[in-house]
Amino acid sequence: MRAISGLWRWRGNPLCRGTDLAEAWTALAALLLVLAAAPLAGVVIGSVAQGSLQNAVRDQQHSRHLVVATVVKKLNRVALDPDPESSTTGNAHSRVLADWTAPDGTRRHAAVLAELESPHPGDHFSVWTDAHGGLVTRPLDRATATTHAVLAGAGAAGLTGALIEGGRRLIVWRMVRRRYTRWDQAWDRAGPDWGRTGTGS
Repeated sequence: MRAISGLWRWRGNPLCRGTDLAEAWTALAALLLVLAAAPLAGVVIGSVAQGSLQNAVRDQQHSRHLVVATVVKKLNRVALDPDPESSTTGNAHSRVLADWTAPDGTRRHAAVLAELESPHPGDHFSVWTDAHGGLVTRPLDRATATTHAVLAGAGAAGLTGALIEGGRRLIVWRMVRRRYTRWDQAWDRAGPDWGRTGTGS
């Protein structure tokens, strides 16, 4: 709106300089670019991210398996949760030694984190594994993938708008610097004779 009001203010104004109009037109062009390019960039990047993340969701859902593990014994040291997105403040994690059978039928035995507050030998809990029984994080779900895609699109739109505004500020800064340079040159020409008799001032 500032660009449009600036153009209207200088319309037919005898005090209007070429640089004033150029600055107003630059602001208007930047505004139109932000309104057109930023949403377009957000949609394109969001769509690309959505497609890529949904492919990752399908791949992970096919390659990762939820199996039941059995507690052998509780271990003393509690490790950090390897998958923070899967935990909530209400989930208690205990480090235990456990056995489980991989999807390919092999038996596995390792220290894992169990969502059990007070695990005892023989307790059962679920773990995510690959086809050979190796521990993996839970697969990405579609809702989370969509959220990440939306955030990527919003970030791309914001970055595009910031780049356009940065370009506008750079152009205006160069205009102002050029104007000051011309003023300095004009002052240098007129300054030494300013106010003296017979100089035509």
